[in-house]
Amino acid sequence: MKNVLAIILGGGRGARLLPLTKYRAKPAVPIAGKYRLIDIPISNCLNSGFNKIYILTQFLSESLNKHISRTYKLDSFSHGFVEIIAAEQSMEKTDWFQGTADAVRQSLKHFTDPRFEYFLILSGDQLYAIDLREVMKTHQEKGAEVTVCCKPMPSQEVTQLGIMKVNREGRITHFLEKPQEPKILEEFSFVKEGKKMALASMGIYVFNREVLKDLLTESDKSDFGRGIIPDAISQRKVFAHIFENYWIDIGTIKTYYEASLSLTSKHPPINLYNEEWPYYTRGRSLPISRIDQSHIERSVVADGSLIEGAEIRHSIIGLRSVIGSGTKIESSILMGNDYFEDPLIQEGNRKEGIPNLGIGKNCLIQKAIIDKNVRIGDHVKIVNSQGKTHFEGPNFMIQDGITVVEKNAVIPAGTTL
Repeated sequence: MKNVLAIILGGGRGARLLPLTKYRAKPAVPIAGKYRLIDIPISNCLNSGFNKIYILTQFLSESLNKHISRTYKLDSFSHGFVEIIAAEQSMEKTDWFQGTADAVRQSLKHFTDPRFEYFLILSGDQLYAIDLREVMKTHQEKGAEVTVCCKPMPSQEVTQLGIMKVNREGRITHFLEKPQEPKILEEFSFVKEGKKMALASMGIYVFNREVLKDLLTESDKSDFGRGIIPDAISQRKVFAHIFENYWIDIGTIKTYYEASLSLTSKHPPINLYNEEWPYYTRGRSLPISRIDQSHIERSVVADGSLIEGAEIRHSIIGLRSVIGSGTKIESSILMGNDYFEDPLIQEGNRKEGIPNLGIGKNCLIQKAIIDKNVRIGDHVKIVNSQGKTHFEGPNFMIQDGITVVEKNAVIPAGTTL
């Protein structure tokens, strides 16, 4: 639809995803070996025929901006675009974005093209496949002024999401952000197939152009879920579009870890191999991966990887990963490297006791996330040896029992974490 403008929110701090968000915006976090989180909503938009896309950024946006500019160069004859709108100070307003709604409010001045009748607002940190044309169909058939995409989920899983009640016509009658009290959660629950469920907001909204403008200018509330949507229910025709398939909000290290490794299964929750619904990312023209005398099970190996004599099980091996002989990797995510290291540089590093880029020989890595450009020496064990649930070290963290080694970290030979 030519009259739909897609707006992807990419400016949040992502504090719950630390240390993966220590050096990058949350939508720039790598996923599935070769993609970034921002590729998911962009691909869903493009596959649905919506090719006019703005991405609102704020915190640590350099790598995200670079990825967008290098990846999404649309055909000039299509009149489509994927462009960044960064938070900016002006003569009238010196504050940065204060929330999801405030980000759109401050950016309204850039959305002046009168051809856009509908604004489609999406989050930049979720994993799903959805035909957004169906969402627009619901919006138009219901005569809605606002449509909220929602998914039935087990009640115990919605405490960090917005939940809602709908009537028989699908109109939303109540909306509550991040319910914590069991009594209130019970009021929003219903039984489906013997399980207590609730309708959870997916953070995907459709607004009629003038309705969005009015809601944002008449209110100073900064967040859609906490303010704008609950207020709109009593004033506007707000309907739900119910989505039954896979969707997950990548809000924590645990959800990121579990969602990522789910993609290694024989029948993953989203199909990255569907030619009718491709997921786009930057084309790097990398060489094929070279794997020698290794055993690999239920894993994903991205382009440009060099694996020698390793055992890899239930893991994701990212771009340009280097894994030495005798190393075992289990239930882990390696994000890989941004470049291949020159042999002369490697020789100089060895003389100074600096490990080469990648994973050394005879290492053991279990239930871990290894960020980009990490140097791990020989005989290193990353196994959460003390069984900690949460811990913060000099260049790593443990979150929900998952060891996360931060970007550019150096782990000397013989270290045990």
